[in-house]
Amino acid sequence: MSAIRQDAWSDEDDLILAEVTLRHIRDGSTQLSAFEEVGERIGRTAAACGFRWNSFVRKKYEAAIQIAKAQRQKRTQLRKHAVVSMAGSSVAVLDSVDLGQGKHDTFTEETLSIDAVIRFLRQWRNTYQDMNRHFKSLEKELHDKEEELLRLRRENDKLNKQVNEVETDYRVVNDDYKALIQIMDRARKMAFLVEEEEETRSRFKMDANGNLERIE
Repeated sequence: MSAIRQDAWSDEDDLILAEVTLRHIRDGSTQLSAFEEVGERIGRTAAACGFRWNSFVRKKYEAAIQIAKAQRQKRTQLRKHAVVSMAGSSVAVLDSVDLGQGKHDTFTEETLSIDAVIRFLRQWRNTYQDMNRHFKSLEKELHDKEEELLRLRRENDKLNKQVNEVETDYRVVNDDYKALIQIMDRARKMAFLVEEEEETRSRFKMDANGNLERIE
C-alpha cells in the first residue's frame, strides 16, 4: 500500500526517523535506504522522510551522526585489519613449518598443505573471535551512548516545555499584577477626589434663633 500520509510529523515519527537513519549510517548503508524503511514503517514517502531529515531532524542529532560515522569508520578499519591479519597469519603458519632440517622428508606435499591449512584456520578462528568480541563491545558502547543521547534529548525537550509553561504563567501573573496596580491607582485617585469635594463643600450650622449660619 502506498504511503499517503499528509498530517504533521509527531515526536514519535521524528524519533523513528532518527533511529533508523543513524543505524543505516552506522552500518554503511545509504540514507535513501533509511528513508525508504522509515516510509514503510510510518506510512510516508521516502521523499517526505528525506525532506524531514534534512530540514529538521538532522540538526537535532549532529552529535549522534558523528558517533555513527566514527563507528562506521572503525568497522571499516577493523575489516581491513582482519584481511591483513589473515594474510599475515597464513604466511606465519607456512613459515612456521621447519623445512630446513630434513623434516620435509617425512611430509608429502599433501600432508604439509593440510597441516598448514589447519594451523592457519585455528589461528584465524582465534583472531576472528577476538575481533567479534571487540565488535560487540564497540556496538554496545555506541548503543549505550545513543540511548543516553536520546534520553538527554527527551529530557531537554521536557525541560523546554516546562520552561515555556513557566514563562506563560509568568506573563499571565505579570499582566494580572499590572491590571491590579491600575485598579488600585484609579481607586486611590477617586478617593482623593472625594476627599477634595468634601473639603470644598460649604457647611452650615443653626444659631440660637433657628437661623442657618455658614461655616467657613
